[in-house]
Amino acid sequence: MADGSDTDIYGDLCIAQTRHLHALSCGGTSTDRSVTRVSFSATPGAPESAAGQPPSRRGRVLIPAIITLVVLLILLVLFTQFDTDLMWFRSIDKTSVYSTQIVMRLVLCVVFGLLMALAIGSSMWVAFKKRPMLRIRNAEQLSLERYRSSLEPIRKPLLFLVPAVIGVLAGISAGSAWRLWAMWRNQVPFGSTDQQFGRDIGFYVFTYPFLRFVLGFLFAMVLLSLLAAVIVHYVYGGIRLQPPAPRVSSAAQVQLSVLLGIFCLLKAASYWLDRYGLTLKSEDFLQGFTGLKYRDINALLPAKGILAAIAIICAILFFVNVFRRSWMVAATGLGLLVLSALVIGGIYPAIVQQFTVRPSEQIKEQQSIQHNIDATRQAYNLNGIKVKDYVASGTVDQKVLATQQGTLNDIRIVDPSVVSPTFAALQQNRSFYGFPDTLDVDRYKLTDGIQGAVVAVRELNLSALASDQRNWANLHVVYTHGYGFVAAADNKKESNGNPVFFEGGIPPTGPLKIDQPRVYFGQNSPSYSIVGAPEGAAPQELDYPDDNAPNKQQNNTYTGTGGVPVGSLFNQLLFGIKFQDPNIVLSDSVNSSSRILWDRDPAVIVSKAAPWLRLDSDPYPVVVDGRIKWIVDGYTTSNNYPYSSRVELDSATSDSTVSANGQARQLGGKRDDINYMRNTVKAVVDAYDGTVNLYEWDANDPILKTWEKTFPGVVQPRSEMPASILAHVKYPEDMFKVQRTVFSRYHVTDPAAFYGGQDFWEIPNDPTKKDQNALQPPYYLSLQMPDQKTPQFSLTTAFSPVGRQTLASFMSVVSDPGDPYGSFEVLQLPRNTTIPGPQQVQNNFESNPDIASELSLLRRGGSEVDLGNLLSLPIGGGMLYVEPVYVRAATGGYPLLQKIMVGFGENTAMRDTLPEALNAVGVKVSGGS
Repeated sequence: MADGSDTDIYGDLCIAQTRHLHALSCGGTSTDRSVTRVSFSATPGAPESAAGQPPSRRGRVLIPAIITLVVLLILLVLFTQFDTDLMWFRSIDKTSVYSTQIVMRLVLCVVFGLLMALAIGSSMWVAFKKRPMLRIRNAEQLSLERYRSSLEPIRKPLLFLVPAVIGVLAGISAGSAWRLWAMWRNQVPFGSTDQQFGRDIGFYVFTYPFLRFVLGFLFAMVLLSLLAAVIVHYVYGGIRLQPPAPRVSSAAQVQLSVLLGIFCLLKAASYWLDRYGLTLKSEDFLQGFTGLKYRDINALLPAKGILAAIAIICAILFFVNVFRRSWMVAATGLGLLVLSALVIGGIYPAIVQQFTVRPSEQIKEQQSIQHNIDATRQAYNLNGIKVKDYVASGTVDQKVLATQQGTLNDIRIVDPSVVSPTFAALQQNRSFYGFPDTLDVDRYKLTDGIQGAVVAVRELNLSALASDQRNWANLHVVYTHGYGFVAAADNKKESNGNPVFFEGGIPPTGPLKIDQPRVYFGQNSPSYSIVGAPEGAAPQELDYPDDNAPNKQQNNTYTGTGGVPVGSLFNQLLFGIKFQDPNIVLSDSVNSSSRILWDRDPAVIVSKAAPWLRLDSDPYPVVVDGRIKWIVDGYTTSNNYPYSSRVELDSATSDSTVSANGQARQLGGKRDDINYMRNTVKAVVDAYDGTVNLYEWDANDPILKTWEKTFPGVVQPRSEMPASILAHVKYPEDMFKVQRTVFSRYHVTDPAAFYGGQDFWEIPNDPTKKDQNALQPPYYLSLQMPDQKTPQFSLTTAFSPVGRQTLASFMSVVSDPGDPYGSFEVLQLPRNTTIPGPQQVQNNFESNPDIASELSLLRRGGSEVDLGNLLSLPIGGGMLYVEPVYVRAATGGYPLLQKIMVGFGENTAMRDTLPEALNAVGVKVSGGS
């Protein structure tokens, strides 16, 4: 028609399409196979739009140039990251750790990326290859023909580019799962089985997570392939949605049926794997019960098997649909699967729970509860804990007390969470030095015996520099390291309340004989420092202030092996890019002998050297063989131990002195739940050169063995740990906190009593921090338990009954290395005990008229009172409580230990010294503090 009606347009398009298909059937060239472009201009003879003009020569050159430049920049950044990381690992002699990770990531990236790209590419290619001959009869096909025409010039690049991009993304995602693959590939059996299926625990810890990952990847691959096929079939007419009726071509039906059949097979595998996943399922029952309950065993477990069978039947129906070419039967099977999942997998278990389990839940769930108790105690290593009855008395048994004088003389009265400002005031020396908010507790062998100590490293505090001092040279070349180690006796004080330091000063003086006091690798080191200089050059690094020196300070030149050489222009460029700092290239302070130090926190060093470990939140410094070193406890954990209840690490390991944020920093960021934990590695980091050594501590742990197979030679045998390091090993706090959290419930081993929950304990809040509502931390003490002959360095905690403030029990674990190390003992008080717990004792202190009056006097005249840690000790047949009292000026003061409060039974007293306070409550002590 002359008016340009749709009839003529349809006719022209049909002719064009017919020519196109004829060219295809005759094996024409690629030009012949293209779809003829049809002009839809409303006015005959109208000029072609600007959009139809070929791009200018400048555009053809500029766009590829920009793309090339972006690609080169990305490659440069990736190379910089790779090369600098490689040099860092080489500096700590752990290159194999980095290279092994890279190889595993690349293998997974390539294999899974290619698999994804080939699957999607094949799906798109088949859908295009089998496109039908079109007769355009409606507006839908007319619109699609325009898309087909516009896509034709870029069809081949798209067929390659889309699968490649998705494949790269899938490969990168798969590469991040290298831990799952390594654990599956190198797994070591646990040697024990789960209670339901009789499979080795290693299947759940190593195999199950990897199978879940693979299954999830295959689901994604099939669904994306299905989506790609649907899109291509729709664009090229294999799937038509508009009237007269939706239609699917034979080729599209075959391809979609195969893909849907594979999806159903994967769903069947998922249902079957879900059966094992039920042993890991947690729900709101008995405060987070984990494992199969009665309902799961008798309803949900069979349901999963039935659903797996139905899914296989659905897959068969879809495969049959390839030949029958009818969607009705396959769709009916799919609907049956959905309905069965709702009824068999959801409604039926709910009915069993409501009408069979709930009326007699305690009886029905008894076996499941027992399984949960047994698995949880095994997973957290609680089976070796000895629980003994302790009939504590409110009056002192002098005969028992006579055997415990060693404990009385060694009671720690210095609180490491309070005296940091005191250390700073007396040992800081300059404002650019500092100490952590909470100090560490250790012990040292001196000439007069083992001395408990509160210790700290004097580290840099660059935030204290004045604004005019915060230039690049000062921050990265001059202020490069901390200096020295400070230690004070934990059971003594000066007459004015100061700590009794036996190691300190600049340069350091004391019996520890520190030959190398410089701390280049510490918890508060700068982001990066440039150290070292040619022989004979003037030192640039501030060592320590010295009023006797001409320039009032002593400088130093780093001569250690830590860090990476940065003298060459190439390395300077690399690190300038890494830290986005041109001064590394431009500064004259960088010389041919310079080395760059970064990633210097001992926790960061260990987390990179052993990326499979979780780390304790409190690396602590020690002095051994004249050098300062850091000891970091490493844990192997899992969230897939069958039937074991989970612990939320944030809440379990935080208390009144350690926040959850601080924990996350030390443990490498993410803090998720676990249901298995072992302290398997003791790591030692040299504070001067950053050297890291990893020593086996629990060589029987299957997870550690698995990682030792993955990274052979990285962890050294326990026998190679030097005796000087072994003397300072402690039972780690985070491990103890998790164990005490679990044991507060799982000391109950009878299923009926566990179900009732009447005998559960709780960790009391810290009564000295009333405004924090945080748990009381565990305390390191020199302690002699009732059945021990001599005091031992131990980690301790108290428990109260749930909802009460009396004392329920007292737990200690031996922290001295040797045969008794790690042995737990719990003193369980009678359920009707009247022995006060920590909160009641604190109330007794502050309600005592004499004590209250003295505290009021201490708070007068612009002074403030800080209450130290409330220690609990089983002494003299009862429980002794000791709490130091610190006084400080409200403005600019630091805490001084002025008084000590003591409680035994209902008796309380506050005196200037510990012996005086003990004698006041009837606890006679020989010696003094």
